[in-house]
Order: sequence, then C-alpha cells, then structure tokens
Amino acid sequence: MSAIPMTVLGAERLRAELHELKSVKRPIIIQAIATAREHGDLKENAEYHAAREQQGFCEGRIQDIEAKLSNAQIIDISKQPNNGKVIFGCTVTILNLDSEEEVTYRIVGDDEADIKNNLISVNSPIARGLIGKSADDVANITTPKGVVEFEIIDVKYI
Repeated sequence: MSAIPMTVLGAERLRAELHELKSVKRPIIIQAIATAREHGDLKENAEYHAAREQQGFCEGRIQDIEAKLSNAQIIDISKQPNNGKVIFGCTVTILNLDSEEEVTYRIVGDDEADIKNNLISVNSPIARGLIGKSADDVANITTPKGVVEFEIIDVKYI
C-alpha cells in the first residue's frame, strides 16, 4: 500500500476515533455479547447476533484506521515555506470566472474530504486542476457542467 497523504488534523481525528473504538465501543460490545450469551440458545438469539455484527463492524473499522495511520504521510502545511503554489494541505481561494462566485477550499486527504466544510480531496478534479498553480493563475477544470475557468485569488499555508 502506498503512502496516504494526510493533514495533521486528519491524523488526529483518526487517532481519536481509534481510541474511542478501542476504549469505549469495543468494551460495550463485548459486554453486550456476554449479556446476550446468558439468555441461552445462541442460534435464535437476535441480541447475540446483533452484538456480533456490531463487533464485526467495529473490528473492521479499527483495522481500517490502523492501516491508514500506518501508511499515512502526515503533512504539516504550516511548516512549509509559502511560495504561493497550490499544494496538498493549503487553503486556496478561487474565483469562478463565469459566475463570479468566490469560494475557499482546503485541499486534504481522501478520508478528510468534506465538501460541506470546504475540505476537498487531493484527488478531486478541482484539486488536481489547482495543484502546482500559483496565485493569479487561471485553471481550466473539467466539471460535470463542462470546462470551468477558475482564477486563483489567494493561497495560504495554515
């Protein structure tokens, strides 16, 4: 598995979720399984089967997070010298030249992407079109609506 780019905040969130799963949810599920076993016949025990299913999801998520963290390439953008180029982790303000709409995005790893909070994946079409460009450059980006011209207004390394 290749390195997975991740911001410092993204790595912290994954570590917090991992801690929650291991120290809170896993013991609750184990207790639920033990309680369900006390009810007798396991073949027809819906509580037991539901708890085992929860355990499977929990353990799968734990393995997924551990794999991502072990392959993570954590990038702290605030420690990079700001040369004005759009790179992973930066916050970029762009202007849609057709609609005159201005929007600010932060380019993050796939697991951190959340368009509602203006966090876009480094693998998204917009991010791929912006990477390597500098402030005042114009990027032609293919979107579902066709090719759109965006002017890069500002690039911050925060």
